[in-house]
Amino acid sequence: MGPSKLKLAVGLALASPIAALLFPDVASAHALVGRKDLPVPAWLFAWGASLVLIVSFALLSIAWTTARLQEEDWRAMPRWFSRAVLNAGAQVVCGLIGIGLFVLVLYAGFRGIEDPTQNFSIIFVFYTFWLGMVLVSVLFGDVFRAFNPWRAIGRTISGGFRLVAGESAPTPFTYPNALGRWPAVLGVLLFIWLELIAGGGASPTPHDVAVGTLIYSAITFVCMALFGVEEWVGRGEAFGAYFGMFARLGPFEVRDGALGRRKFLSGAPQWAAIPGAAALVLTSIAVTSFDGAQEGFLSGAIRWTFERCSDVGFSLPDSFRIANSVWLLITLAAVSGLYWLGVAGMHTVRGSPPVKALGRSFAHTLIPIALAYLVAHYFSAFLYQEQAQFTYILSDPLGHGSDLFGTAGGGINYGIVSSNTVWYVQVAALVVGHVMALTLAHDRALKVYDNVRNASRSQYFMLAVMVAFTCFGLFLISQANG
Repeated sequence: MGPSKLKLAVGLALASPIAALLFPDVASAHALVGRKDLPVPAWLFAWGASLVLIVSFALLSIAWTTARLQEEDWRAMPRWFSRAVLNAGAQVVCGLIGIGLFVLVLYAGFRGIEDPTQNFSIIFVFYTFWLGMVLVSVLFGDVFRAFNPWRAIGRTISGGFRLVAGESAPTPFTYPNALGRWPAVLGVLLFIWLELIAGGGASPTPHDVAVGTLIYSAITFVCMALFGVEEWVGRGEAFGAYFGMFARLGPFEVRDGALGRRKFLSGAPQWAAIPGAAALVLTSIAVTSFDGAQEGFLSGAIRWTFERCSDVGFSLPDSFRIANSVWLLITLAAVSGLYWLGVAGMHTVRGSPPVKALGRSFAHTLIPIALAYLVAHYFSAFLYQEQAQFTYILSDPLGHGSDLFGTAGGGINYGIVSSNTVWYVQVAALVVGHVMALTLAHDRALKVYDNVRNASRSQYFMLAVMVAFTCFGLFLISQANG
């Protein structure tokens, strides 16, 4: 790559903070910190974050000259510790807890109060489960696998069959390698569609969540019967694949019945080898982006699409669903297009693999960005809603006036952190996440290309992609009216 291409890539990177300032001030979702509360102007944060990434890129090019994260160097922890954590009794207890929470979500959804702010199923599914399990996965590994209620039920049924028939239940089909993680991609999209769009302009009700859970469960059990419990959970089951993706960033992993440690981030490169991996992480970034932009800078475009749908005869709820579904897909296409544009730039470097293989090879580098977007976008909402979860909702999960633990009179302390603290956490998450992504990309380039010079050149366009994602994330959180 010549000097002109380097100038173009760096120019794109430096232009990203400017682009983030060209949109009008509009509201955003989830009560994030507001523009009026920012300790310094948003443009200064954008330039500062961009500078951090550019300096990090320069330092990596100079000091990081050999691949260090491509080999996991997994080492088993003491045998007694693995036995204590992974014994059959512990697995049964974890599975029962998962099944118990699964049943409680269904019961609260069907029998509890319809107010989504008072019902266990809403807060648990969309905050404690969807967001909290990501944090747990990064810190402690693929914990969800142990608590996965669908896996626990499937294994129980399979074990019963083996006990009666003397052999494992046969599976009529072998899971197609080409299918990879694509079913999980569809599952994540449908989950977000349920949360943000299915209500037709209203929040999903507990009944909606319960019905969605039953439908998803039926599909999951059918697929387990067709392909096998562990095979479906490992690849096709949406939540198992989603949380397992984030677990790859952390240092802990179970192999052959033993718990072990590895270098931080070193589990990510191997994750991208399965088809659909790139689509899953891009979808993760896109759905969070859409959630932030739905009532923000995309609101005008969504409203225009909504009005056109109404004009041709669709009902108001259906017009809302169609308009938001269209713009969710457009957001996904835009996020994916930005990544593949960076991949196309890398492909111009001598010795590059084919574009498709190159894109799959670097897909894992986006996992820290997906994590950064989640933390930046949902930090304050998660902090407030978990207070509700573990006080009055836990004591009164159905909203019928019970007080099981004596905390039903509790509430949410919105002053637990200042708006400036929330903003600093969000900015730090975006910057740190993108530096991690840049590090993973540079380390991967050293593996893919035959020398340090070409590896560094290949990352010029990826630097522009990282800066663009950073500034877009800063733009989203700066649009909120806290």
